[in-house]
Amino acid sequence: MLFHFFPLLSLLGFGQAAWVPRALDRQDCRAYPGDPTWPTESEWSDFNKTINGRLVRTVPLAHVCHGESYSETACLKLRSEWYNSDTHWPSSSSIMAPFFTNMSCDPFTAQDARCIIGTYVQYAVNASSSNEYRAALSFATTRNIRLAIRNTGHDFLGKSSGAGALAIWTHNIKGISVLDWASPAYTGKAMQVGAGEQFFDVYPAASAAGLVVVGGSGLSVGMAGGYTQGAGHGLLVSKYGFSADQTLAWEVVLVNGTQVTATPDQNSDIYWALSGGGGGTFGVVLSMTVKAYPDQPTAAANLTFATGGNISADLFYQGVEEFLTQLPSILDSGASSIWLIVNGTFSLKPTAAIGQTKEQIDVLHQPILDSLNYLRIPYIYQSSEYSGYHQMLNAMDTGYNATNDNNSGSRLIPRDVIVGQTRNLTQAIRSIASYGALVLGSSFNGTHTPTSPNSLNAGYRSATMSLSFGSFYNDFNQSVDNSLEDLMTNNLVPTVASLIEGGGNAYVNEGNPYEPSFQEVFWGENYARLLEIKKAYDPESLLWAQAAVGSEAWTLQTDGRLCRSEKLE
Repeated sequence: MLFHFFPLLSLLGFGQAAWVPRALDRQDCRAYPGDPTWPTESEWSDFNKTINGRLVRTVPLAHVCHGESYSETACLKLRSEWYNSDTHWPSSSSIMAPFFTNMSCDPFTAQDARCIIGTYVQYAVNASSSNEYRAALSFATTRNIRLAIRNTGHDFLGKSSGAGALAIWTHNIKGISVLDWASPAYTGKAMQVGAGEQFFDVYPAASAAGLVVVGGSGLSVGMAGGYTQGAGHGLLVSKYGFSADQTLAWEVVLVNGTQVTATPDQNSDIYWALSGGGGGTFGVVLSMTVKAYPDQPTAAANLTFATGGNISADLFYQGVEEFLTQLPSILDSGASSIWLIVNGTFSLKPTAAIGQTKEQIDVLHQPILDSLNYLRIPYIYQSSEYSGYHQMLNAMDTGYNATNDNNSGSRLIPRDVIVGQTRNLTQAIRSIASYGALVLGSSFNGTHTPTSPNSLNAGYRSATMSLSFGSFYNDFNQSVDNSLEDLMTNNLVPTVASLIEGGGNAYVNEGNPYEPSFQEVFWGENYARLLEIKKAYDPESLLWAQAAVGSEAWTLQTDGRLCRSEKLE
């Protein structure tokens, strides 16, 4: 869907008339559709010519459910697929986190409900090289347009979209190479991945070379974007560290259009900031090079138990408490675990241990099984040993659907909390789940010291898990969704934060986008230096995202307009 779809948009009512102009000074706010400073159709057309026709004007996927474009067959099909990640990641504009769509053009609303671009980006530059990056950065700067960086649209904080925004769409910046790397910090195998590469392509490439790389369980997630730039956890963290700990080099285009290579020894401030300081903030990444390790036989285990029958909620959470009690010893062995509580069911999916045998992983889980047997809680436990890590991933079905149909919040749980306050932590989890929320524990031993310093919050190093939770989106009632956002900020997150001295830290990629103290919660003592780097390389905060470093310089208005914050002027 490239520029020649413009006439269709006018027919569907997706043009300027959907916006209500507001008289504000250009220096106070980013240009907004309907403003006198917003580029004309001919100016957008001229810009499109400078990038060889790679400008995409947004047509919301759900336009088939509304107005003159309505198709009952197409709309019903879209509804059935709406919460599949592959519905959204091929799009230049769609958002996987529905809380940020503001029901602008929604497949579940009535046929005569509005269908406007709204909170979706207005346009996207389908980048194929650094040339398109530079052109988009220049156009957004000179025309004072809000800019968003997006690959798959998979993020809980709505960073990859924005009302009145131009997006740099990195999805088609491809390329995967296996390298032999030698530097003062690291000598060994490495992989270079393009900004648009997703794990479902990266993992097979690594496997073909007999290697593994630290990555996530959501296979449609992009590797070099917000995932790694925001820390990046997964099933190899206990063995090798976080994804940001693996970075060797970044190819990045800065806001001024300069392309640089950032390593621990060259442009080291940018390297440090990109390795944990959050995505879409310091520059637009072209590629990332990370450490790669030899693949090894891998053991994994699943465990499930649930309420029902003779298993009361009290008894169920006794089982959860026993699991949490034994979890640190599992993580200390080099294994990592992902577990989920939803609708009265506990699912460990899975514990994975590269380099371990089935017998070893069974020994690690036996104390939990003994406790469940003692409590007379029925369970299903399965374990296996695989010839390699990737075979384990395929066999154990570790991937979670990457659509973000919930409002998120999280905390990194320090070891002293899980060891010294096991019962209190269990009760906090129970309280959160009682609201119908999902609870997800991505569990790891985070004590690895990276070979090169990075901007990860110190809270990662003392954590045993990233405990995240989400209240599910209501497709039909926006006021309910608004109340769920308030519930997350004012109730669910504080329930866990109260157990941690100082309120604790959080994994930014699964954090609450409305975290009141996001600077401290996401980056702690590193925030001051990150902000200095942000101001040095992007003094006008062209790269703005919700709860990102420097985001306090701008405020979203109720109409979606992005304006300078009075408190910083």
